[in-house]
Amino acid sequence: MKRLLFVSAIFISSFIHAQINITATSNKVMTPEMLWSLGRVSATGISKDKQNVIFTVSTPNIEENKSKRRQYIIPISGGDAKEISSTDDLLVNDKISPDGKYIISTNSVLLKKVKGSDLYADLPKSNVYVFTSLNYRHWDTWEDGKFDHVFLAPMINNKPGDAKDLMMNEPFDCPTKPFGGDEDFIWNPDSKHVLYVAKKKFGTDYALSTNTDLYEYDITTGTTKNLTEENKGYDLAPAYNSKGELAWVQMKREGYEADKQDIIVSNGKTKINLTNQRDDIHVESFKWSDDNKNIFFVAPINGTLQLFKVNYPGLTKIAITISQITKGDFDVSSIVGQSENTLVVSRTDMNHAPELYTVDLSNGSMKQLTHINDAVYNTIGMVKTERKFITTSDNKKMLVWMIYPPNFDPAKKYPTLLYCQGGPQSPLTQSYSFRWNFQLMASQGYIIVAPNRRGMPGHGTLWNEQISKDWGGLVIKDYLNAIDDASKLPYIDKTRRGCVGASFGGFSVFELAGVHEGRFKTFISHDGVFDFKSMYGTTDEMFFENWEKGGAYWDKKNVVAQRSFSQSPSNFVDKWNTPIMIVQGGKDYRVPIEQGQGAFQAAQLKGIKSKFLYLPDENHWVLSAQNALVWQREFYKWLDETLK
Repeated sequence: MKRLLFVSAIFISSFIHAQINITATSNKVMTPEMLWSLGRVSATGISKDKQNVIFTVSTPNIEENKSKRRQYIIPISGGDAKEISSTDDLLVNDKISPDGKYIISTNSVLLKKVKGSDLYADLPKSNVYVFTSLNYRHWDTWEDGKFDHVFLAPMINNKPGDAKDLMMNEPFDCPTKPFGGDEDFIWNPDSKHVLYVAKKKFGTDYALSTNTDLYEYDITTGTTKNLTEENKGYDLAPAYNSKGELAWVQMKREGYEADKQDIIVSNGKTKINLTNQRDDIHVESFKWSDDNKNIFFVAPINGTLQLFKVNYPGLTKIAITISQITKGDFDVSSIVGQSENTLVVSRTDMNHAPELYTVDLSNGSMKQLTHINDAVYNTIGMVKTERKFITTSDNKKMLVWMIYPPNFDPAKKYPTLLYCQGGPQSPLTQSYSFRWNFQLMASQGYIIVAPNRRGMPGHGTLWNEQISKDWGGLVIKDYLNAIDDASKLPYIDKTRRGCVGASFGGFSVFELAGVHEGRFKTFISHDGVFDFKSMYGTTDEMFFENWEKGGAYWDKKNVVAQRSFSQSPSNFVDKWNTPIMIVQGGKDYRVPIEQGQGAFQAAQLKGIKSKFLYLPDENHWVLSAQNALVWQREFYKWLDETLK
């Protein structure tokens, strides 16, 4: 283990606190450039002595088009943060076995020959791929025949020795793709077993399935056991407590990526579902308590992400109880760790990027620990957010977030944007995005209407599931109900209403463009699904399409699938008559490029004012600082042209 090389003598917090006394001015508001100057706080963990929090701050450098990353340490009790150069002596390396004898890591292994240069040694400069099954590309990467595997190596004089592939040259990935990380392979506290997550399917079967499992590798025998073979949906995020009891999150149904996600615990003999008693609980993340008696978790509830606790009774007959620890119009976005009766978490709201907070577990009170961006916030006006509940077309109550500009004046009239959330089944909460940023939108003088429409967890399973196989049904009516109800307010200018969104939200924009009946003056769609048939033929994860559409478009006997495909936005282009900007990532293989191309071409051929913003190096998101700023500038330029 490396030594801690350097601890800065400069107190970072002192620098920050020296600036937060700047008087807030009401005439200065958030701008795209200011948004991209904010420090992005991410916790690394709790120190070994349980006295400090280690965190990083990543700050984009627009000119260099990359970010600068710095590491800090701050006492859990609060106080000054110090910059550090290494965390090796501060944090436990959880990839080294508890007894210190072994280390686990990952490496890429070439197992399938799909590139021309691999198939034909005499053609090393060829640029050819040969595929015989699906999963030939995923998220933003083409399949190259290489797979990420877990390796085990002995520790010799504090250095790894020769490594052994635990996955036996099988064509499966760990970490799982595209979003898996170090949490996908962990040690059992007994130092005799390694647990890893994998979807052990290949090719077309892989593209059709969500069946990830937890596999236990025995170091002594070299054998592997599937611990979750009976479950056909997702099994993810395994974590042991100090007694060797295993918890993980699980979805039951094969092929359904947005199924209710519960916490399962196994003591090696029995398995207990700790959260199935609550229909409105969909677990986002969790962490064991230090005493092994409880699990803290984050879940969406009524338009926010909050911190909960569930007890673990073991084999006793003690009742399982779930309690909500935090409440308020903010998001608890992640759990960092525990120190006695204090929990450290990351928190956001629509006015503030992530910062670290402590939570008093006795009463749920919260105290801000880091203040990385206070200097910026204290120079600008904040936006106001409020909850509004409206009645839907089927007489249900729907939460709508209303976001107002700084210095909002109800005597004035404001241009208004209906925001359409992606997912489709993802919560719309008090999160802070560096692209779809409500603070930035409202600060440009717009009122934002953001409905918690059908397909959002935190309002019960039925509400969440009413979107599947009916993308053009109740959810579209929810959007229209939201904008119609908001438009009754005297300060909303009904002659200047726009509609914006990405992914499923981008689909929603395309769909609303054909059915809005004059409500909107402009549209912006980013990576939205335009044509259901071509989407079915080019997207990467086929399990998603089969679940959401109900089957293939060529299955004429499948009534559900036929109804779904009839709702494709491309079927309603004849009714398009409103300016529209279309944004498309070139490396987006989830919603591929022909979706944006088809929509733009249709708008152009119909003579509709339209713009195509193409980002060849971006995937389903926009990650580059300069690309993101172009995106922001073009976004507001379009609104200035068509709405103000």
